[in-house]
Amino acid sequence: MVVGNFYTDLADRLVGGAKEEFARDGISDAEIDVYEVPGAFELPLAAGYAARSGRYDGVACLGAVIRGETDHYDFVCNEAARGIQNVQLETGVPCGFGVLTVDNMEQALARAGGGGKRDSGANAARAVLRMNEIRRELSA
Repeated sequence: MVVGNFYTDLADRLVGGAKEEFARDGISDAEIDVYEVPGAFELPLAAGYAARSGRYDGVACLGAVIRGETDHYDFVCNEAARGIQNVQLETGVPCGFGVLTVDNMEQALARAGGGGKRDSGANAARAVLRMNEIRRELSA
């Protein structure tokens, strides 16, 4: 996992949700590496390092961007999404997009951990697992 820790509490909740989802698939904490970066903007580079290392079957990218008063939100959200997508397309290593892009902290908390459809950490892990299933099916 690569995690933007600008919002530490949210990052911790996203990681928890992803770890729970991986555990459901039999992946233990000991098998998961977590690399923290300053924020969502740095996630694509860290995901690229992980994907290109050859050590990982997938990368769950987790973080949060909360809208502020300037255009900074739009730049960070767009570049994080584009960069993460580019990493998976260029490397073939699935990158789950668990980056919250929300208007306020209330929306972020509703999407960070706790299970359910809105658990973005779990959803990113689930995406990595599913894409690897598809890769295995098509490689056989």
